[in-house]
Order: sequence, then structure tokens, then C-alpha cells
Amino acid sequence: AKKEGKGHQQDLTTPGHNGAIVRLQGSSSFISMYTRKGKKGINQDAMTVWENFMGEKKSFFCGVFDGHGPLGHKVSRHVRDTLPFKLSSIIKTSQPNGCTENDAAASAGQSYGKNDSNGVNKDRFSSWEARLIRAFKESDEELNSGLSFNSYNSGSTAVTIVKQDEHLIISNLGDSRAILCTRGNKNRLIPIQLTVDLKPRLPDEAERIEKCGGRVFAMDEEPHVLRVWAPDQDSPGLAMTRAFGDFCLKDYGLSSIPEVSYRRLTNNDEFVVLATDGVWDVLTNKEVITIVASVKKQSAAAKVLVYYAVQAWKSRYPGSQVDDCAVICLFLKEQPLVSKSLYDQDHDHDYDMSKCGGSQLDFAD
Repeated sequence: AKKEGKGHQQDLTTPGHNGAIVRLQGSSSFISMYTRKGKKGINQDAMTVWENFMGEKKSFFCGVFDGHGPLGHKVSRHVRDTLPFKLSSIIKTSQPNGCTENDAAASAGQSYGKNDSNGVNKDRFSSWEARLIRAFKESDEELNSGLSFNSYNSGSTAVTIVKQDEHLIISNLGDSRAILCTRGNKNRLIPIQLTVDLKPRLPDEAERIEKCGGRVFAMDEEPHVLRVWAPDQDSPGLAMTRAFGDFCLKDYGLSSIPEVSYRRLTNNDEFVVLATDGVWDVLTNKEVITIVASVKKQSAAAKVLVYYAVQAWKSRYPGSQVDDCAVICLFLKEQPLVSKSLYDQDHDHDYDMSKCGGSQLDFAD
């Protein structure tokens, strides 16, 4: 706790299921991850990376989890530990010979399924979607089955990705977010949002809540923030429509079923950023990729991004408490990015990083 309070986090890895390496903090050749406690008490954000997921080299499971409620930190950490394990176990039991889908396709001398015009492999995606939904469902059910803590009024969001070769499978539950940085015309870096923030302001999400008897409205003191409420009491006031836990609302439309999507990666794609809403509440997608791409040492990218988010909180919302932040950067290429061209080519970004005092970073990088 003292190390985290000072902003220093050592590498921490443990063996995982089926040959994976589980990383809770630190960095590796492709990964940079960092979390920082806000001003609201204990850090309720959690994160994990499973390298060599399912025993495959350069395959990754990455996830960030944002807890809320009195025991939100316990919910987010429990899901952090159980969700990738459950997914790995589900995949393992669905492959009777222990081989992966890639192995099976290679042995048959053909690709696994067919791609549509957008490059989406329908067979692969359907299989992954079913497994992920099952893993999310089982993890949520476990929270309601006699653990040492109560998730009735506490919960957690989740945004995860699985990368296997050029395949990227994204799952989203709540209002954390994943974005992809890719190169467009004239080699400019472009942010692509991979997930939709699942908040009550979305018509389909609000309709589901209201059909199940829940209520959606904003409080007078924050009229721009719609929240989810129980039908007979003004609680808990969730700012998202899907989450683990929060069983006080599960009968009233709150869902633990993630939105699952697929993207085929190309050589133009540079990195993926997963972060909790402590980052997205104060930084735009464009600002985030600008910051990450400008860091000379990739291992420091997540910490630098969190630093700028904290500074943005202090400058933009001086009267409010800084939120917890958790960031995972998954770099798709080993070589460092050329960042100088970002500023030379892009003069219209609306975030002046020079105002954040970058020279005051509290680490050697």
C-alpha cells in the first residue's frame, strides 16, 4: 500500500491456468499497466493481464474492472481473478483434444470458418461470444453464492479483450472503455472506440431497465447524469446499466451479459488501451492515443496516461474528488512508436498537455 501510495508498482506475476502468466501490475514486452487510487477512499479499480493465454505465445487476455458501492473493491478483485480463469476453463473443456482453434484449422489445412466482407470470422466470433457470455454469467452467479462478502449493493464494471494473432475479441460490461489506435491517411494516428459506454442515456438500455420495473432519472444536483434506481426506493443510483453484482437491481433490468464484438487487426494498428472511467471522464479518445503514442518508453505508457488523467481532474474539476484510474496498454508491435510526427501533423487537438507539468513525473522514465 505504501508503494502504491507513492506511485511505484513493482512487476507482479504468477502462473495461471493452462500455461498462462498472470500479471497484476508492471510491464512486459507488449504490456504496460498501472492503477492509482483516487480521493474517494480505497482503490476500487482492478486489472489483470494473462500473457500466453491458453498456452499460446503472444496471446493475451486483458481486463480492467471498476468497482462501486461499499464493497466494490472486493467485487472488482474477485472478478479480476475468476473471469479469465473461468473463460480459460470453458475453452479448455470445449476442446476435447486440448488443441486450440488455430491448431485445428492448421491441421485441416484451411482457415477456421469464413470471413464476411468486413473480415469478421462468423464461426470464430459466435464461438467466442458464447464462451464469454457464459464466463461472465458464471462469474456473476458466483458473487451471489455465499462468498465472504455481500454484493447486494456493490458491483463492478468490466472491459476485456482477448488477442490471438490478428483476432481481437472485445467484451464490455458497464462504462469502462477500450479503444484502438490505428494509422490512417498520411500516417496519422486515429482512435477507434471498440466499446460503447453502457449508460442509462442509451435508449435501448434505458428501455430494458424500465420494462423490468427499474427507474431511470437524474438527480436535481446533477441533471446531466442519468442513473438507475430501484422501483420503490431512491437507491442505488447506478450510472451504468450493466455490471457484475448489484443484485438489488438484477430483477429490474441491470444485466451481467456483456456486449461482445470482434475486430480483425491489420498492420496499421498500433496499440489498444483499456481504462476505467476515471480516465474517460476527463480525457477524450484522441487525447489518450496522443499521450500513449508520445511516451518514448512503452513500459511507462500506462503510468504517464494516469498521471495526465489526474492532472486533468484537478484542472477541470477542482472542486470534485479525483476518481480511481486503471489503465492497460497492449502494444501490437515491439518497436517504439515515432511520436514526433504526431505533433507536427496534428495541430488541432484540444488538450494542451504542456499545462500538466509533465516534468514533475515521479519516476525515472
